[in-house]
Amino acid sequence: MPISIKNGSDIEKMRVVGGLTAEVLDMISPYVQPGITTNELDRMCHDYIVNVQKAVPAPLNYRGFPKSICTSVNHQVCHGIPSDKVLKNGDILNIDITVIKNGFHGDASRMFCLGKPSIRAQRLIDVAYECLWIGIREALPGVPLNNIGRAVQTYAESRNCSVVREYCGHGIGREFHEEPQVLHYRESDPGPTLLPGMTFTIEPMINAGRKEVKLLPDGWTVVTKDHHLSAQWEHTVLITEQGTEILTLGKGETPPI
Repeated sequence: MPISIKNGSDIEKMRVVGGLTAEVLDMISPYVQPGITTNELDRMCHDYIVNVQKAVPAPLNYRGFPKSICTSVNHQVCHGIPSDKVLKNGDILNIDITVIKNGFHGDASRMFCLGKPSIRAQRLIDVAYECLWIGIREALPGVPLNNIGRAVQTYAESRNCSVVREYCGHGIGREFHEEPQVLHYRESDPGPTLLPGMTFTIEPMINAGRKEVKLLPDGWTVVTKDHHLSAQWEHTVLITEQGTEILTLGKGETPPI
């Protein structure tokens, strides 16, 4: 599949759905507290997307996924399925939201701390956030795509963390997953040159321990093999003539120094 270059109309629709995606994460943030279940968070997000935004939660029934959001707790890396397990003080949680509106997709995720996290957990969350923004700063017109992965891996490893290899960012637009694949580690192949009109996600998965992961028998949930913590943040970005536009910025969100 060739890389999709969005036109002006497409870009406006991507801006709208990106804003809706961020809005869901802003909405759910106050409810992420010890004692809640990820099923309850899923229900609230589903109801908000469907009833308030008049949009569609993209994960629901996507290739058989049974819920409207992904919730990955502690050593779960990605694609965690909401359940009735109660979240407790000290847990860390990634909530991954994808919304469809007017035929286009927006995709973003955030990390949340339940109560007071351990020093190690907070450090990992901070490193993962910094990795996201380091990747975003490399996403410029005219540069090779793999500049993103090289920068992310270099920074993560300088902080004694590792980058998951099996899962990556992706083009996004009319389809949930489009070309190109956006790796978060360096490769000899520089990849395609970034051009205005490209839209894709940057979503590095950063582990406190080793990079190896495994898929659980549910066919979706990915965990670290060594059971060390994992953290991930995600934005959908647009390449413009001037640089990079972040389509899924949350309310009051600013890049770290």
